[in-house]
Amino acid sequence: MSKLTRTLLLAGALLLTAGISAGAAWWTLRPQDKGAEATAAVDPQEYRYINLEKVIVMLRGGAGEPMSHYLAMDLVFKTPLKSEKSAKEHLPLLRSVAVMELSRYTHEKASTMTLEEFAANINRAFNDRYAREHGEKPFVEAMVSKLIIE
Repeated sequence: MSKLTRTLLLAGALLLTAGISAGAAWWTLRPQDKGAEATAAVDPQEYRYINLEKVIVMLRGGAGEPMSHYLAMDLVFKTPLKSEKSAKEHLPLLRSVAVMELSRYTHEKASTMTLEEFAANINRAFNDRYAREHGEKPFVEAMVSKLIIE
């Protein structure tokens, strides 16, 4: 074997080793999405999202307030796949509970609330209603997808 052939073989082997090492380093050091893996490990259930649009209520006014104010809200229900049909059948009830909860607010109170507060109050109202009358809820949580206060 000539000296040139040995040098070329050695250079090729070194390049191959360097490539494999670089690939292994990239694989080991690449950013990993641990949050998604942890969530999948904790909650492997599949969900559907069901919309309840245009829940509109007139807000109570303060004493002597001349204008009417309205609140419009769209809700989305996170529903396990097995409960999707039941959740859709309950939409009229869910609208009624949401209207009852939202109509308690004055314009002043609603204007100062955060989305998280609205969501927490709506979910509390649903939990109370289902605990009193209907047993298990066909959804995991209600989320606010749109909020307009006028």
